[in-house]
Amino acid sequence: MSDFRPNHNPDIIRLLFVDDEKGFVNVMAKRLSKRGFDVIKTFSGPEALQALRKADFDIAVVDLKMEEMDGIEVIKILGKMTPDLPVIILTGHGDENAAREGIKSGAVEYLTKPCDFEELVRKIKQVLGK
Repeated sequence: MSDFRPNHNPDIIRLLFVDDEKGFVNVMAKRLSKRGFDVIKTFSGPEALQALRKADFDIAVVDLKMEEMDGIEVIKILGKMTPDLPVIILTGHGDENAAREGIKSGAVEYLTKPCDFEELVRKIKQVLGK
């Protein structure tokens, strides 16, 4: 896990980004940070759960297909640990069935890679009512 910061400004959206594609995560985190988000990058389900035990987040963006733990399992565990944490699925390996399974598991939105960056920002703000 990288970029863990226990304290943050409550006016800034703190986002937990969970995806095993490190290059993609790094690019997205950099772009989101430039837009004022506090992005905590994790590269596996277990790293995401560890981060969640150490800090509070406003929202999570989770990939579905990861090596150690798939996104559906991560979403289910996140929902048990923090039932009020909204989750957006962002994946390149999904289809309508995956979207339905993700929403059924607790995600509130579903986007596919490659996604329009501005659409992701809009969805995050829409979900959080900002």
